[in-house]
Amino acid sequence: MVRSRFIKDLPMLAALTAAYYLAGKLGLKLAYVNASATAIWPCTGIALAAFLFLGYRVWPAILAGAFLVNVTTAGSVATSVGIATGNTMEGVIGCYLVSRFAAGQRAFERAQDTFKFAFLAGMVSTAISATVGVTTLAVGGFADWARYGAIWTTWWLGDAVGAVLVTPFVLLWWENPRPNWTRQQMVELPFLFLGLISTSWIVFGGHFHSAVRDYPFEYLCIPFLVWAAFRFGRHEAVTAVCALAAIAAWGTLHGFGPFAREFVNTSLLQLQTFVGIMAVTSLVLAAEVSARKQAEEHARQLATSDALTGLANYRRLLDALDQEIKRHGRTAKSFAVLLLDLDGLKKINDAHGHTVGNRALCRLANVLEMHSREIDTAARYGGDEFVVVLPETESEAAQHVAERVAGQLRSDGEEPPLTVSVGTAVYPRDGRTIEELLRAADSALYEKKGASKKMFRLPT
Repeated sequence: MVRSRFIKDLPMLAALTAAYYLAGKLGLKLAYVNASATAIWPCTGIALAAFLFLGYRVWPAILAGAFLVNVTTAGSVATSVGIATGNTMEGVIGCYLVSRFAAGQRAFERAQDTFKFAFLAGMVSTAISATVGVTTLAVGGFADWARYGAIWTTWWLGDAVGAVLVTPFVLLWWENPRPNWTRQQMVELPFLFLGLISTSWIVFGGHFHSAVRDYPFEYLCIPFLVWAAFRFGRHEAVTAVCALAAIAAWGTLHGFGPFAREFVNTSLLQLQTFVGIMAVTSLVLAAEVSARKQAEEHARQLATSDALTGLANYRRLLDALDQEIKRHGRTAKSFAVLLLDLDGLKKINDAHGHTVGNRALCRLANVLEMHSREIDTAARYGGDEFVVVLPETESEAAQHVAERVAGQLRSDGEEPPLTVSVGTAVYPRDGRTIEELLRAADSALYEKKGASKKMFRLPT
């Protein structure tokens, strides 16, 4: 079974090995303190994202990719094995720590988990790879012990920024490659990235280098990152930071921008510190905004939903009826209202208890949801009464819906058996106000029940 699964995973593992190898060779082109240590190392982010999304079974791909990168760059087979082992341990331990303490794949949904991710994956686990790797090189004679600290710092910072920048970018877009943008956001997004790219080019490009090199103009990019976090979300925020990082890296490597120094590695270390801070800040802001929106939506649902059944409550019902009356004024299309009364609820409560009675109400609510379209509104009207608003529906179609609901409830297979009485009314035939329409449905309901006529009264 294990062998069969490995064979099934082989194409995925091969692709991951290739991605790691290509990213590693690109990163090591920027190695200045040692042939095996670079300040830009996206492989850490690729490996951690793969472990978090696919599980620990991808370790052979990470080990193979890291070995191939190093054995074809510098050092010996022995040092390449040691470095590859450290890189693989970094990903495995980082995945464990993030999964155990920072919500795993959902680390970027809450600000506190994002901070934990930055510490555990960006600082703790990356120290393992740096320590194992630099020690291996020094023992093997491919690194000077006197430069251990400089090489270790470069290695660690490159891995740390790779974790906090590349991992969220890969995970977020891998999990949801098609964000649900509104029309307004689709218009706004090009302006956001046009402004960010233009500003980044001014700060890190060569045309204005003499004017901006002595000033902290890199902070002019921050408002665009805040814009992305507040107006869009995590996907766009991390993408904006990646775009900024790419332009800033190009400019810094060419000697442009505020981070350009005499020594290229020093320039890259300063740049990576800036990029890492921007990545974490943007993700935290995006997580806070997302959490606030979810809390507002939850509060809105609580304010417009019935606590027991989950259907719309009386307030939302009145809003739906008001909207349909206004729509009729624009389109002249009628709509129908079903008023449903659960028969014998008091007898069920007396015989079986209120828990079974509440379950009876939920059974009817489930049937109503099952037979409601997306444009319909099913609401608990009060007590054992429910209302369904059916847009663009005439009397005959409304009656068919009522019959399907009653039939489904009778045959749902649960005990005690339930029946429901239904009254229908159509706007504007049976009334031109909400009160008139509900009174007409109430009258139709009690005519069918065969009960004595009672005065209709709106709940307060």
